[in-house]
Amino acid sequence: MQERRKQPRKDLMSYSQVFDHHGGYLIGYLGDINLLGAMVITDREMATDRDLTVQVQLPELDGFSESSMTIPGRIAWCHQDLSPEYFNVGIEFKSITDEQKKIIEAIIENYEFRRQNPNYPTHPNELNEEK
Repeated sequence: MQERRKQPRKDLMSYSQVFDHHGGYLIGYLGDINLLGAMVITDREMATDRDLTVQVQLPELDGFSESSMTIPGRIAWCHQDLSPEYFNVGIEFKSITDEQKKIIEAIIENYEFRRQNPNYPTHPNELNEEK
């Protein structure tokens, strides 16, 4: 499947709760986010191309006192997760405020899962190959 995303998403170490703002129920947990949208991990399949307003519970962020942010969006896609009891739901943000943009950037900066290669010492067999 061709990648159509305009901006890379950032996997998060903090799985914040995501609610349907008007329905008041828990949709699932924030898996990744960028300024254009988010992926939510949920236990139910959701209809696509449907508008909703999400309320994201925020992790602790220095310089921000908000405990949540509410963003209008659209369910762009829904796919079954590798674990068959879960679904991954792509939510496209319809609009975000300048303050929400700063919050999303702070979430990414503070909670992005950074995949770093371990700094293992060179294996003795690799030393012999270099000679």
